[in-house]
Amino acid sequence: MSTRKILIKGGTVLTFQKGSLVCEELDILVENDKISNIEKNISIPDVEEISANGMIVSPGLIDTHRHLWETAFKGTASNWTLMEYLNGMLGDIAPKMGPLDVYLGNLLGALEAINSGITTIFDWSHVMNSDEHAEAAIRALRDSGIRAKFGYGTPGTSVWEWFYESKNPHPQNAYDIKKKYFSSENELVTMALAIRGPEYSDLEIAKQDIEMGRDLGLQISMHIGGGVFGPKYKGVQKLDQLGLLGPDLNFAHGNTLSDADFCLLADHGCTLSITPEVELQMGLGLPATGKALKHNLTSGLGVDVVTATSGNLFDQMKTALQTERAIQNEKNYKRGDMSQQVALRDVDIFKMATIDGAKTLGMDQYIGSLEVGKQADIILIDIQKLGTAPSFNPLSSMVLYAKEHDVDTVIIAGNIVKQGGKITYQTTHELILECQVNATKIMGQLTSKTAVKNQ
Repeated sequence: MSTRKILIKGGTVLTFQKGSLVCEELDILVENDKISNIEKNISIPDVEEISANGMIVSPGLIDTHRHLWETAFKGTASNWTLMEYLNGMLGDIAPKMGPLDVYLGNLLGALEAINSGITTIFDWSHVMNSDEHAEAAIRALRDSGIRAKFGYGTPGTSVWEWFYESKNPHPQNAYDIKKKYFSSENELVTMALAIRGPEYSDLEIAKQDIEMGRDLGLQISMHIGGGVFGPKYKGVQKLDQLGLLGPDLNFAHGNTLSDADFCLLADHGCTLSITPEVELQMGLGLPATGKALKHNLTSGLGVDVVTATSGNLFDQMKTALQTERAIQNEKNYKRGDMSQQVALRDVDIFKMATIDGAKTLGMDQYIGSLEVGKQADIILIDIQKLGTAPSFNPLSSMVLYAKEHDVDTVIIAGNIVKQGGKITYQTTHELILECQVNATKIMGQLTSKTAVKNQ
């Protein structure tokens, strides 16, 4: 079998390597799915060369928490609180989703992510109404070419049965899904367990679900600390009392957790996914970015729901950064002080979007940074365009200026999936139209109360 070689020349490599930030002009050689060399002025014959002049060469961005199946319903939740979202999206829309609807939403969402430079995504899929729904979600992820963790969740058949102090255990079908679709760990799409946790299910059910995830040998993700649910249920403390905290647990949000909660999570090696835009909108509380960094809790960023926010991670980076700065500036102001320096720097957020995002998903041994031997998940950001140029700080260009239209090239496991600013998937226009037609039919079936809210 011949070796495919790609040489990325002349770009500014921006990455963490062994804990230190690298920002310099280097070439990168990719052989098959891995990075084989990084140095100046690489010159070899018989190679596919990509010019990166005037571009940032970065690890692919990592979205650690998103519900991809919702992609076809953009704007439906733009004015919703969390409770309205639970009732509208999980109560009204999810039960009407067929396997084809899930396939289309997942595929469109994954391609949207790729287009914006996201090479890895945690798909938290809580619309598992049947095995066919699960198969459709998995097939869409694989068809897109993205690297993904498929978080096998609960059915979306009744929000009241599954998300309000639920007494239903996680579907046992998880065992069959893993056996049928995830027999190998060496695939782009792997499996995780997306459980309700102690804020959405009975504590004993949460315990059973965690034990199932551990029996399956999977990472286990749940929502925690969302608005009043954090202090009401004290989920982290209760899981600790049961001896259930551990490095295989990933928590989304964490807005209203206490300092003691953050200490417990950090001490047990748990991870956190922060989704700042939707948290600010839906009343979950202020993003926990600063608290997570203060307690050395490994954390990544996520989009969460494109029904309410944009689908790129650039907006999440900027929102997380400026919100945390505002929180700390307000504290200084209330003390009568002017801030002498910013509370959070662009480098901290870039780290969360790359290597710490990989750590959050337990994948940092092979993605999250540009290093020899790691998987070739690489993006090129054009910083010679209106909106990014002239660039005097590659970090700020990535975190504060770049958008999806600045993403020139995306490579996942050595496969070029976007080049010259154009995604390589050939039928995106037809996919969008099909999603729109199917979603419109579902929206037409909504209850009158929910329909009014979406007008």
